[in-house]
Amino acid sequence: MPGEPGDGRPSAGRTAPPVADPPAPSDVDGTALPELPDYAERVLEVADLIPAGRVLTYGDIAEWLEEGGPRQVGRVMALYGGAVCWWRVVRADGVPLPGKEREALRHYHAEGTPLRSGSAASSTPGHIPRIDMRRARWDGKPG
Repeated sequence: MPGEPGDGRPSAGRTAPPVADPPAPSDVDGTALPELPDYAERVLEVADLIPAGRVLTYGDIAEWLEEGGPRQVGRVMALYGGAVCWWRVVRADGVPLPGKEREALRHYHAEGTPLRSGSAASSTPGHIPRIDMRRARWDGKPG
């Protein structure tokens, strides 16, 4: 019977508590973030598809989307890339993201991403190897 305890409806004289809207996405400091632009969302969706140990260039993603170019993809990754495996989206020359080289290198080693070796500089302390783009570049096929 409506209004009886346990039927999921409020009893006469009582009202259900208000349902709160979910909080808006926020930055680390609690500031509300703007809604993700459509293009950025699509770039991040492609980045999410890249398998571990493989990479795509900024230009590859722009070509995949048939929109924008490497600079636009780079801008999206700079602003929103922390939400995805950003180290899998790289420059065409295979150089890791400046300022994030060590962090990227840890991911590359953990995932088995092919890296270039054999140069004299590779034995220098602090040297960051480039990605072997011929072997690491993903062809877009599953598996």
